Amino acid sequence: MTGQSGDTSLPLDDVMLAMDVVDTLRYRRDLVLRELDGDARDAALIERLRDIYHHQGIEVPDHILREGVEGLKQDRFTYHPPGPGLGRTLAGAYATRGKWGKWVLGLGAVLVLALGAWFFAYLPYQAAQTEAARIELSETMPAQMQALYDTIYEETKVQSAAETAELYLQRGQAAVAEQDRAAAEDALARLTALRDELRRQYELRVVNRDGIASGFWTFPDVNQSASNYYLVVEAIDEDGQALTLPIENEENGLIENVSAWGLRVPESVYNSVVEDKQDDGIIQRNLVGSKEYGFLDINYAVPTLDGTVTRW
Repeated sequence: MTGQSGDTSLPLDDVMLAMDVVDTLRYRRDLVLRELDGDARDAALIERLRDIYHHQGIEVPDHILREGVEGLKQDRFTYHPPGPGLGRTLAGAYATRGKWGKWVLGLGAVLVLALGAWFFAYLPYQAAQTEAARIELSETMPAQMQALYDTIYEETKVQSAAETAELYLQRGQAAVAEQDRAAAEDALARLTALRDELRRQYELRVVNRDGIASGFWTFPDVNQSASNYYLVVEAIDEDGQALTLPIENEENGLIENVSAWGLRVPESVYNSVVEDKQDDGIIQRNLVGSKEYGFLDINYAVPTLDGTVTRW
């Protein structure tokens, strides 16, 4: 018989009919459980199947019924999903692409923009910054140092300023050669400060305003039995404005930018200022010294003791 279960070349119609038989058996699991307890009952099951199809007006050949029974036993005509693997994963991803596709496209766009910004904006910017810093350190700053030195050399009226400027210039040039930017900036700042100090012109006067002491005295920490006398002074420029200058506090060694400070003087100078102010409340002889263009030091009009404080 051409329809035996071992035949694997059934016509398509027979295959479809055999699959229908298997489906019928699956929907009638109670029938299968009763009838397939043993191989001896295959004939009875086939007979029952023939009767079912007969009542449906379908005549199914016996070999098809046997094929269906054998197919059910061998679990044929049943879809078995593939096991885990790359192929299954890719297929699943493709099937659900509608859910995650937009997110992936969005992330991809962000990544493309980020990479574009990195390669076409940030990296060129960094390269330009690096090149600008290199040019500044190797060309611009040395030129500025030399220009400052030349200005100081031409404008100074004291040899010490020229010597100090030359020392700062040499330090700056060495820093440039060693690619030490911080040291080069320090040398440039010192040259600038030296030039500015040479150009300053002012008079040093005793402060004589209400609410501000014109002088004070203290006990030095190193000798509590002695007294230090100070005049409170300020630097007044040609326009009558008080300048803010870097002043070293002798009590702690710190330099602060202040507009008024204490200048240590002998007791006799201190007492003369006190007497001058007590006379009519005004200090007539308030000029302590003057700083002229091209000089570094103040030309004092009264004796001083070379000491200053910024807080009292």
